[in-house]
Amino acid sequence: MKTETPEQPARKKRARHPRKSEAPGTLVSDPNAPKPVIHVMGYGPEELHEEEVHDVGALAAMCGKWSVLWVNVDGVGNAETTARLGEIFGLHRLALEDVTSVQQRPKVESYGEYLFVVARMIFPDGRLHTEQVSMFLGKDFLLTFQERPGDCFDPVRERIRKGQGHIRQAGHDYLAYALLDAIVDSYFPVLEDYGERLEDLEQEVITVSDERTITSILGTKRDLLTLRRTLWPMRDLLNSLLRDTGAHFTPETQIYLRDCYDHTFQVIDMLETYRESASGLLDVYLSSVSNRMNSVMKVLTIIATIFMPLSFISGVYGMNFNPQRSPWNMPELNWYWGYPFALTLMLLVLAGMIYFFRRKRWI
Repeated sequence: MKTETPEQPARKKRARHPRKSEAPGTLVSDPNAPKPVIHVMGYGPEELHEEEVHDVGALAAMCGKWSVLWVNVDGVGNAETTARLGEIFGLHRLALEDVTSVQQRPKVESYGEYLFVVARMIFPDGRLHTEQVSMFLGKDFLLTFQERPGDCFDPVRERIRKGQGHIRQAGHDYLAYALLDAIVDSYFPVLEDYGERLEDLEQEVITVSDERTITSILGTKRDLLTLRRTLWPMRDLLNSLLRDTGAHFTPETQIYLRDCYDHTFQVIDMLETYRESASGLLDVYLSSVSNRMNSVMKVLTIIATIFMPLSFISGVYGMNFNPQRSPWNMPELNWYWGYPFALTLMLLVLAGMIYFFRRKRWI
């Protein structure tokens, strides 16, 4: 078994999934996950209430108090809090299990009176990570769960606080659309950064092409693959919501959902373009390395080929045959100009081979 060394940092443990022996609907939270922090926004056309709730039981009295009730939970590190929220809002245990198991693919499930939606939001922290966002859309509430504090929903919150657009006049379904739209739009700047990175890598492949270059290319391809695994299910999710025949989304909100669906196509088109560019850069890098290796091998082959006849001549004249025993034994050893003759012969062979290589355009 491979053991970790001081130079090899320990891997970060993933969120724990319920064991196969546990009953379906069992809530098991990752002990390393952040503890829940509950924020409430209740608003209507002429009113706005915003607070951080410390007592989960106080949420029961808030249902129906405002036109729209948005309960946002940052952190899923407490299964008891999640279960208590499920009791207050009447949520199924299987859906709550998916909330605490944060490796879900984007999806949408209908539980009759409410929808359960799972989306994935980009969480930038120096590397590309995606964070699960779970939504419960009911008739008089919108409940969202996030893995940790920090999200892309601040523009939506500001629109609610300032009453911009008609979000304060709309219902819970429009708020759910606004959050999904914010998630999709958050992918655009990330992909633009990857586009700029690919342009830099393209220049680097042409000029440098070292091990750092191939590491960057492979890292970019891996990140783009992660985005692809997230965005394609997001497209299917929005397509499912568009097929909702007014049960949870009004016809007016479905028009906005259609626009959000179009945004996913734009993001996917950008993503596929960048994936092809990354694959092309990898091919260019491999071709560049191969050409460089061929050039090196060509030079070495030419040098070895030039020295082969020279080595043969020097080897022949290096044989210690006695010319006094036979007139056929190296008569050149007794010549006055024997040594200059051997050097001149080598130089003539060298010049002749270089001339031949140039005529053949090998050098």
